Amino acid sequence: MIIVIKPGKEAVISEITNRFGDHTEVFVHDNRIAIQGADRDALNKVELDAAAQIIENHPASVQGSRAFHPEDTIIQTPHSTIGGDNFTMMAGPCSVESLAHVRKMAEVAKAGGATVLRGGAFKPRTSPYSFQGLGEPGLQFLRQAADEFGLDVLTEVMDEDHVEMVGKYTDIFQIGARNMQNFSLLKAVGKTKIPVMLKRGMSATIDDILNAAEYIAAGGNTQIMIAERGIRTFDNKYTRNTLDVGAVPVLQKLSHYPVIVDPSHAAGHTEFVTKEALAGVAIGASGLVVEIHDDPAHAFSDGAQALTPDQFLEMANQATAIRSLVKPTKKAEVTA
Repeated sequence: MIIVIKPGKEAVISEITNRFGDHTEVFVHDNRIAIQGADRDALNKVELDAAAQIIENHPASVQGSRAFHPEDTIIQTPHSTIGGDNFTMMAGPCSVESLAHVRKMAEVAKAGGATVLRGGAFKPRTSPYSFQGLGEPGLQFLRQAADEFGLDVLTEVMDEDHVEMVGKYTDIFQIGARNMQNFSLLKAVGKTKIPVMLKRGMSATIDDILNAAEYIAAGGNTQIMIAERGIRTFDNKYTRNTLDVGAVPVLQKLSHYPVIVDPSHAAGHTEFVTKEALAGVAIGASGLVVEIHDDPAHAFSDGAQALTPDQFLEMANQATAIRSLVKPTKKAEVTA
């Protein structure tokens, strides 16, 4: 149940919180209070009189819903403002390979307008024999390169035991598609104050990803963004996954979290990455997260889907042009 409190009656919120807090989950956002597992019959007369609206038919992911949190979430990091009317470019190599290489890619990312440097130090791979990442030295290289070029760090955390260590180096945790329903990990990042990019699982529905985000929010961390990176469909012979561009406006309607598109993991092949990236911009995504590499044929991981520096810069210019056409504009005020 979500209760919208009338202006001037906000004191009732603390009374409701105190009354229900020992027995159930209670969440407060501005003049709205959500009580898990309760209905209007549980409210007394004073509380009912203070309610401008009572919403009982709402999603299970109550904290992520527009009913509880109508306005867009804006995530502020040292170098980025993510969400709302803002557009954020995130780019970098799939894996951190060396300090020299990640520095080179950071310079390219910066030149393309990125404010976030992505890179993996711990890599969940399909094969146990594939490159698994450099570990903590890779995080150190990533942090050093990002700081040198005035960028934020986005990197994946794979298990709850690594949350504290990765948190020392990153500005944004990435939860990969394979870990979207790793509930112990979601709870662990939910206890931090570090923003989280939660990637949609390969077979996850819209409700699945929103409920996964709720695990993070339930821990107290509501600085969440959702990444659409393609899903498994009946035909992935020609692309790695199927980019669900329609999920972007749906997620924006249902939740207040920024929605980021990852065309690299959706396409799986460089020749399609730019086109899928531009589709994400055109549909109204809050940003892109793209893999880049100066020598894709010899990349330690996922070289087949990486844009070269020239390809990335061209894509970034095209994305900027499309964004200028689709960016929401404020309506002019009408004066008498």
